[in-house]
Amino acid sequence: MVVLTGAGVSAESGINTFRDADGLWEGHDVMEVATPQGFEKNPELVLDFYNQRRRQLLAVSPNGAHKALVDLEKHFDVHIITQNVDDLHERAGSSKVIHLHGELLKARSSQDPNNIIDWNTDIELGHLCSGGKQLRPHIVWFGEEVPLLEKAANITAEADILIIIGTSMQVYPAASLVHYAPDDCTIYFIDPRPNIKESDFNNLTIIENSATKGMGLLAQKLLEDHSR
Repeated sequence: MVVLTGAGVSAESGINTFRDADGLWEGHDVMEVATPQGFEKNPELVLDFYNQRRRQLLAVSPNGAHKALVDLEKHFDVHIITQNVDDLHERAGSSKVIHLHGELLKARSSQDPNNIIDWNTDIELGHLCSGGKQLRPHIVWFGEEVPLLEKAANITAEADILIIIGTSMQVYPAASLVHYAPDDCTIYFIDPRPNIKESDFNNLTIIENSATKGMGLLAQKLLEDHSR
């Protein structure tokens, strides 16, 4: 079972979704706070932006959707591939989680993308990595490689059941993952306002509901089917 999750899963925990309707992220142009060029131009602004996101994350808790996925893990081999940078899946108890876009509770060297450390407080100018370079958030910014994409594609290619939840599947390259699912894979798409139709994919069921309610209903169905 492979689960693709996005911002809608964390929204009900109180974490704001990526962009507002006007395209701004918490009042900022994403090019200012989510690109290497933005960091080079104004590192203090970018660090402060993610410091605020990190503080917000530490103040919230996993919700019913996260917990329903943990319940499924007791009966299925569940792999979660998330576009989210929070740790709510892990805090809920999920054990196999791939973060395509990085992790807010980690920092990395601004020079060496492989020099990554755990970090749960503010990152300030002058906080340096072991190589003496400025630390930055361990976030995949626009224009940067998505290093775990190939691993995620390989896992999706093995899926018997694919659940898409809390993501409109509009952000590439993450949105391309659904196309790696085998032809006979059963797909569930949970979204209160779905932007796809059941005829768009083989074996697709759309659950028009919020992440928590939709995931709760689906988990119940899958567990009942499994116990038959």
